[in-house]
Amino acid sequence: MTSFKTLDDVDVKGKRVLLRVDLNVPMEDGRVTDATRIERILPTIDEIAGKGGKVILLAHFGRPKGQRAPEESLRPVLPALEQHLGRKVAFADDCVGAPAEAVIAAMKDGDVALLENTRYHKGEEKNDPAFADEVAKLGDIFVNDAFSAAHRAHATTEGLAHKLPAIAGRTMQAELEALESALTSPARPVMAVVGGAKVSTKLELLGNLVAKVDYLVIGGGMANTFLAAQGKAVGKSLCEHDLAGTAREILEKAKAANCTIVLPVDAVVAQKFAAHAPSHVVSVDHVGADDMILDVGPKSVAHVEDILGKCKTLVWNGPFGAFELPPFDESTNAIAKTAARLTVDGKLLSIAGGGDTVAALNQAHAGQEFSYVSTAGGAFLEWLEGKTLPGVAALQA
Repeated sequence: MTSFKTLDDVDVKGKRVLLRVDLNVPMEDGRVTDATRIERILPTIDEIAGKGGKVILLAHFGRPKGQRAPEESLRPVLPALEQHLGRKVAFADDCVGAPAEAVIAAMKDGDVALLENTRYHKGEEKNDPAFADEVAKLGDIFVNDAFSAAHRAHATTEGLAHKLPAIAGRTMQAELEALESALTSPARPVMAVVGGAKVSTKLELLGNLVAKVDYLVIGGGMANTFLAAQGKAVGKSLCEHDLAGTAREILEKAKAANCTIVLPVDAVVAQKFAAHAPSHVVSVDHVGADDMILDVGPKSVAHVEDILGKCKTLVWNGPFGAFELPPFDESTNAIAKTAARLTVDGKLLSIAGGGDTVAALNQAHAGQEFSYVSTAGGAFLEWLEGKTLPGVAALQA
């Protein structure tokens, strides 16, 4: 990876630091329901404030499409931010112009302020240089700590990096270092687990991974498409039959790249998609016409765990089964716990990311023991697909 500057490379004392963060957190009845993204940015805020910098937070919320939308204001996020930070945070009713200037002018060294939703301005998503100039006037240094928004070439994720000295925050730094250790220069053998509902949403990911990993484990609904491509009956399971040819191409590409694709050998099937629906285990060669595959079976779990025990690096995106519905969470839970144990024992570097993946690992009480769990969805996927992320490229020296 090309080098990028971090907080170790700048003196922030007395400086106005524009800190791009991700505060696009889930809300219900005006309250934050999951503060994971807030917790991730605390080290960077604390460090800059502790070193005497003025921390000016830039963030988006929702998709207001360049209009002021009260329901997509960042103001309701403020109490949760203050609670986790343990300090008062000033709030500006706009991210440019007089409201922002007045709040910043009143700041003392070590203070923190939050500016209103950057997406209230059309220039944000258009990466308009004039809008980036307006924001840049408010700061002396730009710090990007929002890896989860780094796949967007927006004014406050990419444009600002060309207007001010630009560095990576601690969360961004940790994310980039974790991803580099997983795919750019990994300890081998490397296993990638890719699950989820559809092959169609992860074609580029699968295509990139077969050239980079030693074992590609396919789970979730997408495994059904591969099973069907091999001529196996999948009953009423979620399956993209029209992508059978594509699945066969991926299998051929993997063979040419000396990558072993691991598919389920048994499955947990039920006749309705519901929690605690009557279910049983069958071989993937004996799925009935009315059956739905809702999880992989115990032989498949044991096979994956056996391979995992030989691996040095794991990259995980997507669950093995319908993990939201017990008992179809059992395989994901079991493999997550095995990966966590191997990580704690110092035998495995484990990197996971994507919304469903984070939820599944947390449900298994295994996420906190992984080497790194990314809260980024799209950015994490695009990185795994081998794409250049504009927000990262703009930081590279």
